[in-house]
Amino acid sequence: MRKGHRPSQPASGKPRFWGRHAVTAALANPERTVRRIWATREAMASLDIPPVIPVTLADVADLGRMVPADAPHQGLIAEVDPLPDIWLGDLLERGRDDRRPLVVLDQVTDPHNVGAVLRSAAAFDALGIVTQDRNSPPESGALARSASGALELVPWVRVVNLARALDEIAEAGFWRVGLTGHAKGTLSDVMGESRIAIVLGAEGEGMRQNTEAHCDELAKLPISPRVESLNISNAAAIALYAIATRG
Repeated sequence: MRKGHRPSQPASGKPRFWGRHAVTAALANPERTVRRIWATREAMASLDIPPVIPVTLADVADLGRMVPADAPHQGLIAEVDPLPDIWLGDLLERGRDDRRPLVVLDQVTDPHNVGAVLRSAAAFDALGIVTQDRNSPPESGALARSASGALELVPWVRVVNLARALDEIAEAGFWRVGLTGHAKGTLSDVMGESRIAIVLGAEGEGMRQNTEAHCDELAKLPISPRVESLNISNAAAIALYAIATRG
């Protein structure tokens, strides 16, 4: 049996993405199937939509009723299929000959946080992100909006067991660094020259003990003692920048 596969989940309806970045990125992704689009005439004017995709013209008020309250749809909504499953082994093999970092999230369930981490991962050319399937959000409009197009750019692997996935990541030659406030050393102290898999836990709870046990090193960011912690997406961005600029 192949390791690291995203488990099959019952269908829970097709996600709806909204906003120009999320919808145009979905249209540009050859791996994404866009089923239909609702749009205002103004939004349609600047889009190149394949003729096979049904388009319904709608006014702003009608679109507003199709998304959560106050969601900034910008005149565009798309119904899409979730992206195809990705095997962890295939992702690790794809990155075997480069030094791009990997991001591992432990029980980060807020779609806005995951979306923002995806955006940072795209900005710093991360190999991908890895989450546990049952403790991470599904693809959704809120997540796609927060990712600002990065959901279509950064491979996202969902695994059954995060500890086993971390073992597989280590076997592929990654140095696993868990970010936590109680670590003694900073990220620059411990990351060395190896390829890095940065591991982050949920805000508040942090990484689970078993996840920490599957890291090679624990590290903290050198933030002021006046601030207890950072938002996870900010922490991910700072860590990825530090990895990208290490000497």
